[in-house]
Amino acid sequence: MPRPSGMRAFTLVWFGQVVSLLGTGMTQFAITIWAWEITGQATALALVGFFAFGPVVLFSPIAGALVDRWNRKLVMMLSDLAAGLATIAILILHTNGSLQIWHLYVAGAFTGVFQSFQFPAYSAAITTMIPKAHYTRASAMLGLADSLSTIFAPIMAGALLGVIHLTGILLIDIITFVFAVGTLLIVHIPQPETTAAGLEGKGNLLQESAYGFRYIFRRPSLLGLQLVFFFGNLLASLAFVLLAPMILARTGNDELLLGSVQSALGIGGVVGGLFLTVWGGPKRRVYGLLGGWVLGSLLGQVVLGLGQNFMVWAVGGFFASFFIPLINGSNQAIWQAKVAPDVQGRVFAVRRLIAQITAPVAMLIAGPLADLVFEPGMLEGGTLARTFGGIVGTGPGAGMALIFVLAGVGTMLVGVVGYFVPVVRNAELILPDHDAQSTASMPVNVEVIPVVES
Repeated sequence: MPRPSGMRAFTLVWFGQVVSLLGTGMTQFAITIWAWEITGQATALALVGFFAFGPVVLFSPIAGALVDRWNRKLVMMLSDLAAGLATIAILILHTNGSLQIWHLYVAGAFTGVFQSFQFPAYSAAITTMIPKAHYTRASAMLGLADSLSTIFAPIMAGALLGVIHLTGILLIDIITFVFAVGTLLIVHIPQPETTAAGLEGKGNLLQESAYGFRYIFRRPSLLGLQLVFFFGNLLASLAFVLLAPMILARTGNDELLLGSVQSALGIGGVVGGLFLTVWGGPKRRVYGLLGGWVLGSLLGQVVLGLGQNFMVWAVGGFFASFFIPLINGSNQAIWQAKVAPDVQGRVFAVRRLIAQITAPVAMLIAGPLADLVFEPGMLEGGTLARTFGGIVGTGPGAGMALIFVLAGVGTMLVGVVGYFVPVVRNAELILPDHDAQSTASMPVNVEVIPVVES
């Protein structure tokens, strides 16, 4: 019996990821509550994110080169298995009563190394699995999987924590990893054919790891697109890593309310993903990308910071996530259409490095910035409270709320500035699609990106 292929295979893999992400989301929620109760510091929670995400970014170039060398289906399976092993280690430590906060840093770093393979492998595999016309919809479905997890994982984890405790949550997570690997086992994922770009990028591992940098830097439009994410992710991560401690601090550790706000984020992502799936995105995808950054930061990030009750936080969370499928789906479709499939592992890995290297930096500084500067400054009578108290209020959590507002305004400006840079705004017109290129060496765009001073 032939293995499922094409859109059917993608849908099966997608469903496996939905189940796996649900388990992962439940574990992340439960671990966040455990870490906050143990430490009571925003820095500790930010460091959990930093150690988990940092290796994903730093190892991306090597991971991308190996993805293009290896079987992409096998790489995806190994990535999922590594995450399962880390969860098993945390389960054993917790069961023995010896789990400490630094164990989460180590487990996160271990998982992050293997997760660096997942994005280039999945993205490159999708390119060979389905027709180009479905790229935006496939990206929207992947975003929808994340959003479904964001909706249901906090609710389920919050309801089950008191019954099965952290141990039971971790066991559920392990079962979902097994399910995800099982869906990968039964589908067919074709390897790409060799192209001129692929032959150009051949060499030793170091040369192939660097090829993604050469490819992107020779195409200013691609570099410009990722610089939008470079600065946008810096500001967005500076705020969103503080979401849980901000709400817990402002509500007296109300876990149920925190879970409800996180679910509102998930609902926004689901609605946005469904909307994009039906719509298919704008004809000029770059408009969806830049417009999503502007509207998502203004209606989402800024509103979350201004809020002091559940309803406002829920509205802000909804819109913060609603535009993410539009941003990611538009960007992903551009790159999948413009970059040859047999070098997408290397190029997409470097693309991720450029876009997200600022996120772990933001995670590293967000906690101390909140604990040492903004939180004390926004207490009643504090230096910052005299200026901003009328906007976000005062007291515990107000300093983190102010970070949300300021970072949200900055993120909105990133999208606006991107529109006024020609090589970004006209990226789809400047770059030819990979399937429209001849097998001869492709002419390279040599335009220079204008330096925009903020």
